[in-house]
Amino acid sequence: MDVRELTTPEELFAASSLLAEVWRPTDPMPYEMLQVTRHIGGYVAGAFDGNTMIGACAAFPTADGGLHSHITGVAVPGRGVGYAIKVHQREWALARGITTIGWTFDPLTRRNAYFNLVKLAARATAYLEDFYGDMPDELNMGDPSDRLLLTWPIGSPEVAAAIAGRPATRPEPGADTPIVLRADAADRPETRGAAGAATLAVGTPADVTALRAGDPDAAREWRRAQRAALGGALAEGYRVSGFTRAGYYLLERPR
Repeated sequence: MDVRELTTPEELFAASSLLAEVWRPTDPMPYEMLQVTRHIGGYVAGAFDGNTMIGACAAFPTADGGLHSHITGVAVPGRGVGYAIKVHQREWALARGITTIGWTFDPLTRRNAYFNLVKLAARATAYLEDFYGDMPDELNMGDPSDRLLLTWPIGSPEVAAAIAGRPATRPEPGADTPIVLRADAADRPETRGAAGAATLAVGTPADVTALRAGDPDAAREWRRAQRAALGGALAEGYRVSGFTRAGYYLLERPR
């Protein structure tokens, strides 16, 4: 797999087409937007298998000298394409004196949470309710676009260790960590109170994409429940300290 910057019109058109296929029937990054992003000093890259583009990413420069990674699309899941793009993006940013990259993701998506918070060692900084408004693409249609905002301090020892294959993992919540949201036997959300607890655990559905397709009412229940549990905890001052293999956000109240 080869990841490289995209510079020619042909490459940018191919990236736009790939992203439109992932987010069909919408066109989230037309050629013109990719060209402007590249022109203003942003990051536009593609992953290739031979001459075939199998992933694309675009990131905007921010007012504070960082980078906001707006969109990443992968045509062939399960081959580590997204990870390869992030490694390349980090190297690209460090070479230009950029120390922080941010992006958002759907906090209900368990595999993305593990990828972002564990494999990349990014840090969750805010819960954003319905960040994009109604989204008509097949991945998000009919569900509020709540997002978790991440900060990736790409020069930190934690990130360097994760990229080197030594991510910090956390055990599943024990008896001293109340689980305020978990899946019941039918994979529907089950909530519990934990007023004043020093640590909390907030669960996720096993596969929210499949749930949206098969039981959209249950998916919307999960959205409401997680917004209250995870979003509420962050608003109260808790911080996300990790994510587990079984799909739990671990939160701590600052001392």
